[in-house]
Amino acid sequence: MVGASSPAGAVREVVEPVVTAAGLVLEDVHVSAAGRRSVVRVVVDLADGVGGIDADTLGDVSRDISVALDAKDPVKGAYTLEVSSPGTDRPLTEPRHFRRARTRLVRLTLRDGGTVQGRLTAADDDALVLETGDGEVRLAPADVVRGTVEVELSHPTDEEEGA
Repeated sequence: MVGASSPAGAVREVVEPVVTAAGLVLEDVHVSAAGRRSVVRVVVDLADGVGGIDADTLGDVSRDISVALDAKDPVKGAYTLEVSSPGTDRPLTEPRHFRRARTRLVRLTLRDGGTVQGRLTAADDDALVLETGDGEVRLAPADVVRGTVEVELSHPTDEEEGA
């Protein structure tokens, strides 16, 4: 974890309560130099559930984060604030990441070196359930080393899947 004495740690201390108050989870904070300015990147996510953060929620929390940073001034000098949600390239590493990826096509790397690809239909502390071309596969989360969401150009709707 980033210490409070680092620039990212100081920003994290200021923004985490704001993000939590908005009902979101603070995924990551990164502070980097960009010429004479710094860039402060804050990544927030929904606490749970399927789907993504809507633009209005992201805009609201961005404004709240900006106000908190202005009040506490944890970044020395001028900076640009970027607030975003995780992209599809974020690795699935925590149970809530898998719960949020339900309905998505995922690729899982297994502890035994194998891989499984399929649509994640269920995810809890006991099992990850994927619908694959060969049927349903149930895996213990402890058997998964890494997971990624596969980018799909089109996602079948419920009506298309049932047709």
